Amino acid sequence: MTKGFAALPAASRYVLSNATLPQATVADPNGEDAGEGLIRADIVIADGMIEALRPAGSVAELPAFDMDRGQVWPTFVDMHTHLDKGHILPRAHNPDGTFPGALASVELDRDENWSAADVRARMDFALRTAYAHGTSLIRTHIDSVPPQFPISWPVFAEMRDKWAGKVELQGVGLTPIDRYLDDAFAKHLVETVIEHGGVLGGVTYMIPELRAGLKRLFFEASEHGLDIDLHVDETADPDARSLRAIAETAIEVGYEGQVVVGHCCSLARQEEDEADRTMDFVAKAGIAVVSLPMCNMYLQDRHRGRTPRWRGVTLLHEMRARGIPVAVASDNTRDPFYAYGDLDAVEVFREAVRILQLDHPLDSAPHVVTTTPADVLRRPDIGRITIGGKADLVLFRARSWAELLSRPQSDRIVLRGGVAIDGTLPDYRELDFLFER
Repeated sequence: MTKGFAALPAASRYVLSNATLPQATVADPNGEDAGEGLIRADIVIADGMIEALRPAGSVAELPAFDMDRGQVWPTFVDMHTHLDKGHILPRAHNPDGTFPGALASVELDRDENWSAADVRARMDFALRTAYAHGTSLIRTHIDSVPPQFPISWPVFAEMRDKWAGKVELQGVGLTPIDRYLDDAFAKHLVETVIEHGGVLGGVTYMIPELRAGLKRLFFEASEHGLDIDLHVDETADPDARSLRAIAETAIEVGYEGQVVVGHCCSLARQEEDEADRTMDFVAKAGIAVVSLPMCNMYLQDRHRGRTPRWRGVTLLHEMRARGIPVAVASDNTRDPFYAYGDLDAVEVFREAVRILQLDHPLDSAPHVVTTTPADVLRRPDIGRITIGGKADLVLFRARSWAELLSRPQSDRIVLRGGVAIDGTLPDYRELDFLFER
């Protein structure tokens, strides 16, 4: 495999020879052990599907693309994003980089600018970016406070239909937990989520109404067969313990759907005994956890002129040891909650490995952006290399973990149905018209 990647064979049946695969992403591992959770194999592709995995270098009868031991991954799953907020930073700066600053800036921009045309343009830009990077499944939270959600949800549905088969989209209604106690609002939100095939969600706080709001949320989800996805304890305050309340409520009501909780930052600030008890409840309740390392590193423990003292992430190692499904995701992109990011799952994975110390060994780390989020989002057909599955793959020149994680991998090739897509990223200038005011 030469620098810049030679052209893939034009044949409908060909082989990616001498490839290195993360074993954690392979449904039926069949290859030579390359150490550190990597295997080497030939990948036979026929009519856009993965026909077989053979020993590396053994398939000589087919047109070949020599990977020269470069890595091959499945396409990625980004299970916690905010496509409705993305790319507003040029007109909605965070004055001090803090969480309160982000809240205030987004609220003002939402009230003034989030028309259907505005949300549509930014969502489509974000999806083109994620697609070019190699992501095939995204869950996005959608600000669901009046009067915004009657505008944003139809745009979400439009984008989901437009991108079907390229980037599968799931939507979550994001609203403060106490809003579920407003009967008229709750009815309207639930109807909107059902109409657009979404998931119920919210933001939990340590407020007197927390338990009542959670019970109403779980009731509505149970009544309508909906899953739940929550923003939880995104703060350094160790007294923020709504995660425990969520787990206890799920157990108490016997909820049978999937619960996802994101952030859970305060757990890392609590005494170990308290955190252990909470994680035991989370495991018992069958709750999945997604950490957002880049955004939380940006927001948490930020004080002007003072170096941050902690990383802002939750206890993923301890959770995984309890059998709790854990993942990482992009979260916000170029908005007041996170000024950077590009919906690139490779960047998310690379930074998560560093921030959360998912390495030494790295053998199971690929789960966090592939198989685990795919399973949690009820799409086990995505995010894994499966014989008989679609040849939706990402090809890297990097051979080892050190090579993969040391560079941005901007020369990757993304295959969809065995065919290389145009990986050109959209130009930020395309959005300039949104910021002319």
